[in-house]
Amino acid sequence: MPIGSDPGADTVPGYAAWRKGVAGVLAKSRKVEASELDDEPERLLEVTNYDGVTVAPLYTRRDELPEQPLPGRFPFVRGNEGTRDVHRGWHVSARIGGTDPAAVNEEILAALENGVSSVWLGVGENGVPVAGLADALRGLLFELAPLSLRAGADTPAAAAQVLALLAGYEVADRSDIHVFLGAAPLTSRFAGVADIDLDAAVELARTAAGRTETVRAITVSGTVFHNAGASDAQEIGAAVAAGLDYLRALTDAGLDIADALDQVSFQLAATDDQFETIAKFRAARRLWARVAHEAGAPDFGNAPQHAVTSEAMLSQRDPWVNMLRTTLAAFGAGVGGADLVTVLPFDAALPAGELGVSQAFSERMARNTQLLLLEESHLGHVQDPGAGSWHVESLTADVAGAAWAFMQELERAGGYLAALESGLLAERIADTRARRESDIAHRRTAVTGVNEFPNLAEEPLSEAARETNAVARYGAAFEALRNRSDAYLAAHGRRPRALLVPLGPVAEHNVRVTFAANVLASGGIETVNPGALETSAIGSAATESGATMAVLCGSDARYGTEAAPAVAQLRDAGVTTVLLAGPEKAVAEVSGTQRPDGFLTARMDAVATLSGLLEKLGA
Repeated sequence: MPIGSDPGADTVPGYAAWRKGVAGVLAKSRKVEASELDDEPERLLEVTNYDGVTVAPLYTRRDELPEQPLPGRFPFVRGNEGTRDVHRGWHVSARIGGTDPAAVNEEILAALENGVSSVWLGVGENGVPVAGLADALRGLLFELAPLSLRAGADTPAAAAQVLALLAGYEVADRSDIHVFLGAAPLTSRFAGVADIDLDAAVELARTAAGRTETVRAITVSGTVFHNAGASDAQEIGAAVAAGLDYLRALTDAGLDIADALDQVSFQLAATDDQFETIAKFRAARRLWARVAHEAGAPDFGNAPQHAVTSEAMLSQRDPWVNMLRTTLAAFGAGVGGADLVTVLPFDAALPAGELGVSQAFSERMARNTQLLLLEESHLGHVQDPGAGSWHVESLTADVAGAAWAFMQELERAGGYLAALESGLLAERIADTRARRESDIAHRRTAVTGVNEFPNLAEEPLSEAARETNAVARYGAAFEALRNRSDAYLAAHGRRPRALLVPLGPVAEHNVRVTFAANVLASGGIETVNPGALETSAIGSAATESGATMAVLCGSDARYGTEAAPAVAQLRDAGVTTVLLAGPEKAVAEVSGTQRPDGFLTARMDAVATLSGLLEKLGA
């Protein structure tokens, strides 16, 4: 079948011509004839994510799906609220800690005066003492600003304090008060952090269900799965599976299904992949709505969603880029319909004060990120702005399908707790983490400022910053290499160094010079570039640089004639490790001492390669 003859293409004006154009570009880049490509050459441009969901390069009306019901209606794909105030948009939630009740109160009121509309408060080991809660919350207008607690094992005591405080609080409609008590025993168990047990959470939910305020006792924290390396569908599927275990426990304790559903809320991670994030929050609502439908209470499947910008995506190196990452994440969560959004400070992956900026500055930037999106970009003025997008709707459906399949896998294993105890849940997430780490190590996935475009001029990190935690941060492996470079710098007064040896004119060597400098810098190895060199000048350039490692950079054709003598010159000058930027086949005819010791290629495991090079350089 000739290119462009797909019958489906005829239903979309211009599609056949676009496909023909794609074939022409791909044929040129692959150095083949267009006729040698598949009948659907655009499929070569498809990308498959960690959930097995394929993203096409172009979506058209052929991908159109039936329109979803309006926001606030089952299955809530388009949002939980049908009458959200378009002037408010989602709730801007600030994570607030601190141990001094008076200082915490001052921080809360200042945040509320400066754009925050929801408070996420750490209590007990996570922040303010339980006994100081009333002082910390003094002046808070509960009907205007939802309150979420992070109290861990102190949740019952903290809840008692808050509910007692509400007993004397006067408001026209008590249902306007929204409180999330934050009991999360099932997901905390996965994360290995202290929390109350399931029985205590159920008892707390029974108490909350009897309140006239809108109080939800249980938070299903999908972020713990994300922080361990889960894909989006795995995070949603595991969260829904945990939610099912909560529903069973609550109904077994005597709550009817509607009251049980009203006791559950979800917390999910938002990443800088904006389309994946939009689809993720829409898909998560679709899944929980289906659970409610199957349980016989479809109108109660609109559990609130609290989006928290991903901790895993935050980098320690070039952390200023995190401001851009969190902006994209907040955008995706807001457009995806999250009810509350918390933007973590850009330096959250570092100890306080590491960058020499105040906590107030970091928190102000986090807050203003959302305010810019709401007040200047007006994202809250339209509900579910992604609706009808062929890509967004298709991605939502595909992510929902993958998440439902993962949830069913956990259910077949006996449910969330059984899958957790057997190790199945951790095993599946670990598989995804390993695949992602491999993609980052091979630089198929870019982490700007870390494995791409690193800045070696940054100040070294403190010892405290180098301590690892449980979060599977995307750039951690490269940042560990940078830590080794920092240690070398402290001991020797300079970083590990390599000499770049450009061969031939700039047009021939520039691409590989740039590649080599970039990849070496991602491992903390600085490079010296003397410019294009005649073979006879290579030895003196090596001596002048003082480097014991060198990288030849040129075209494959030039390597065939100049690589061997260049290597000889470098070895005579005392260079102990000679690398070649390019494939091994380029010097297939070279042997013995004139053969390079290694090869830098786009497909290499950069983490493993750089680790070995640092070792050779004494780092």
